[in-house]
Amino acid sequence: MRQRVLVIEDSPSVRRLIEVCLRALDVDVSTAVDGATGLEQIDATDPHIVVLDIGLPGLDGWDVLSRLRDKPEFTEMKVLVLTAHAQPEMADRAAEGGADAFMTKPFRPIDLRIQVEKLLAS
Repeated sequence: MRQRVLVIEDSPSVRRLIEVCLRALDVDVSTAVDGATGLEQIDATDPHIVVLDIGLPGLDGWDVLSRLRDKPEFTEMKVLVLTAHAQPEMADRAAEGGADAFMTKPFRPIDLRIQVEKLLAS
């Protein structure tokens, strides 16, 4: 069974770039454009990894992360926070919130693939 990755990202160009990057990993990639839709997709598809933007419209990435970590059935799901906010406190906040990895935008595609591979292997 192929592993599943859900990308929750509101920017169409960034979302597409992430999809293209992850195709090389032979995983099923699905996407959501906002936090509420992302949570619905998580319930429907039970992904192994969520690539989560923080600056989402409506329900932001922090709220999504908090809701995921509050549900016992999702505690094993890996979350990679991906944000344009490069301040050190953002990485700390992501770790404190239960994220498994943190990256900033812009990112190098190879770095994203490496990060997702590590999460898939853990």
